Amino acid sequence: MENQYFNTTDSLLDICTKYPETVKIFVSNGFKQLEDEKKRALFGKSLSLEMALKMKKLNVDTFTALLVEGIESVRGQVDGDLNQKTKEKKEDSVHVQGLLPCPVRVPLVEGIDSFIADYEKKYNNEIVYDLKAASMGLDWLIDDVINQENTDNLADIFISAGFDLFFDEKLMGKFKKQGVFKDSTGFDRLNKDFDNDEICLKDPEGHYSMIGVVPAVFLVNTAELGDRPVPRTWADIFKPEFKRSVSLPISDFDLFNSMLLHIYKAYGEEGVKGLGACLLESMHPSQMVKSHTKKNEKPAVTIMPYFFTKMVKVGGPMIAVWPEDGAIISPIFMLTKEDRLEKTQPVIDFFASEGVGEILSHQGLFPSINPNVDNRLPEENKFMWLGWDYINNNDIGSLIKKCEAIFNNSIRDESFKNLGPLSYTPGN
Repeated sequence: MENQYFNTTDSLLDICTKYPETVKIFVSNGFKQLEDEKKRALFGKSLSLEMALKMKKLNVDTFTALLVEGIESVRGQVDGDLNQKTKEKKEDSVHVQGLLPCPVRVPLVEGIDSFIADYEKKYNNEIVYDLKAASMGLDWLIDDVINQENTDNLADIFISAGFDLFFDEKLMGKFKKQGVFKDSTGFDRLNKDFDNDEICLKDPEGHYSMIGVVPAVFLVNTAELGDRPVPRTWADIFKPEFKRSVSLPISDFDLFNSMLLHIYKAYGEEGVKGLGACLLESMHPSQMVKSHTKKNEKPAVTIMPYFFTKMVKVGGPMIAVWPEDGAIISPIFMLTKEDRLEKTQPVIDFFASEGVGEILSHQGLFPSINPNVDNRLPEENKFMWLGWDYINNNDIGSLIKKCEAIFNNSIRDESFKNLGPLSYTPGN
């Protein structure tokens, strides 16, 4: 893949030196050595990008696109950064911060910009937003904002998927305990897909808002199954016949950590060990949909966000399977500061609106919680959800780390010696 910034034959050190913003992307995708300056100089000097990615079994074009996206987002050359850098922030400005799902970033940006134009005329105030692509990870947010103890330094509205940021008691969880946040979406009920006896996403304590979810489903390569039956439930992929046959979205930390939590709740430590045992390799979803074209080992099953199943070629060997016991979900949360609701309510109403819900659901296949949105899902499609009782009765941040440790130990089994390094860094 050609780009104006670097060549795949350039060394990792050269790329990191010219574009420091790429260091976090490398680290979050398994290149832990690049985090330390001395190790970066030693490890990165003699290793080209192309060679390093082959060692990690990562697709060169996909990862190159990820690096370019990171470079351009920081340098403000595309909409990826979404940062109003040209504005002088007024004392009373509404500050929005977080991560947007990549597949819906562009239409959401267009909607946000249109909304802001009307908002600033009507309320004589400005909105300053810093909503990066989800692929950038959380490190920038943790370093710049969350480590500060003063709640006045927090953005008025946070948006992001997953459990890492919002429930870790060392991160946003500590502010939740202080009663900083309040759900102000105003929904008496949620979308029928989530507001029933089996699953309800509405926070009973009224702290957390949610605007949508990212479902994880199976993509099955029927040509690789052989005489194995098509897996229909999460327990099916832990069976011995699928050992080292499954591709997992490890680099998508929001979704993967959500998978770890749900599997641990449903199946305990043995379930998380089973997830490690079935691992063949980690791939980006855009690689997964083409995994049947690989020349070497091909996964029989890949687990991916529902959105990417629509990229599958009709009539090919790849078929999408929605788990019968429910698609594990990574919630797209929105946290709003209670003491700023008077100023932020119109912005909250926008993000919770039917229009944004339809962008999430219809363009990103991220089902919306807005009750007026048709998520276009068959009635039999269920979801697997941790539940608020489980969330509130457990230290989710510590539980994620525990699950990561169990998973990592399971893939260090002797049978995985030839697997090579994984594109995964514990704790990211």
